[in-house]
Amino acid sequence: MTQSPLARAVAFATLGTCLTLPSLAQAEFIKDSKATLEARNFYFNRDFRQSSNPTPSQAKSEEWAQGFILRAESGYTEGTVGFGLDAIGMLGFKLDSGDGTAGSNLLTPDKSSNGSQDYSSDLAVAGKVKVSKTTLRVGDMQYKNMAIASSDSRLTPQVFKGGQLISQEIDGLILDGGYVREVNNRNSGDFEDLSITSGGRRGINVTGGNSTDSFTFLGGTYKLTQNLTGAYYYSNLEDLYKQNSFNLVHVLPLADKQTLKTDLRYARSTDDGRSNVDNKALGAMITYGIDGHSFGLGYQKMSGDTGFAYLATSTDPFLVNYVQIGDFANKDEQSWQARYDFNFASIGIPGLTFMTRYLTGDNVELAANRSEGKEWERNTELMYVFQEGALKNLGVRWRNATVRSNFANDLDENRLIVSYTLPLL
Repeated sequence: MTQSPLARAVAFATLGTCLTLPSLAQAEFIKDSKATLEARNFYFNRDFRQSSNPTPSQAKSEEWAQGFILRAESGYTEGTVGFGLDAIGMLGFKLDSGDGTAGSNLLTPDKSSNGSQDYSSDLAVAGKVKVSKTTLRVGDMQYKNMAIASSDSRLTPQVFKGGQLISQEIDGLILDGGYVREVNNRNSGDFEDLSITSGGRRGINVTGGNSTDSFTFLGGTYKLTQNLTGAYYYSNLEDLYKQNSFNLVHVLPLADKQTLKTDLRYARSTDDGRSNVDNKALGAMITYGIDGHSFGLGYQKMSGDTGFAYLATSTDPFLVNYVQIGDFANKDEQSWQARYDFNFASIGIPGLTFMTRYLTGDNVELAANRSEGKEWERNTELMYVFQEGALKNLGVRWRNATVRSNFANDLDENRLIVSYTLPLL
């Protein structure tokens, strides 16, 4: 990619500011560095269809904000043991947040006014060490695996403080282990202790406080055959839950431009001293792809004394029916999903994609004098990323959701996200 002198100047200034290692600025450290700056404009509107939710005085949550996310990854210093640094710089600015419409999780709450702060800023920095094909990172970072996945569905991403060791010494095998002690949530400017998701009709109860300062995980993925990949992770949120997660993904090539993908997931969660967690979560998603079309059918079943357990707040759980708003992971809940995707590149319009899905869940355990809980959710997403010209890398995304339930909030939601990513290195 050809870069302008201005882009190069900004990139090296960025690395100089965020990755201050003057004594280690060797050839590989600079040559292998990567940096991007994303400008993310986010409009969020959630209409509460029941006058009593979430509070009698709030009929909707509506905010508009501008965010900037700088991601910089250095290379490694030369030698048997290589050293480097990664950084994520985040800025958020309030553009509009009328009286009584805060709570979108786009912006940092202002406790004095029950609204949102005008701006926020965060800097996440992690050091890294590499030996052969094994890398250790320590500091502030995002995670993405079966045990823990940072959310990036608002103005700025969720970041954790901890460490992670990833080894790929054996072909086809990725070993992954880590330790986490604090989280900086999407709408927060401070790190805080970890906690368990316990809302909804999960039936999860905790004694002695809902937080802890230790989450550990160990697992990996292995390519069993050319078309079959298996994965296993063990995780432990200290004093709150232990979890064993399994995953099998098989992609079967069919005729020309046709595939059948099968994604099977199972997790067994139990308590770890201060909770009553007891859950078995089974999920399956089968997707048939032909040319630019994808047709998916998913099933998810919760069993045990509670619903599914995972890290709060808003961490993405490894569930096939975790979607825009709901996770369909309440106690005893079973749910189905029907999904359709279309990539317009197949008809000569690259960059344009469409998705719609419908999920329905039932058998949720409610109070003794009430019938079973039922809910459904419908999502639609239309996205276009400019492929060339002056607007190259500019993306426009519209996300719509409708939720109806006989035991939780009824919601109508729209999100409009305009983002532009500028490569700096």
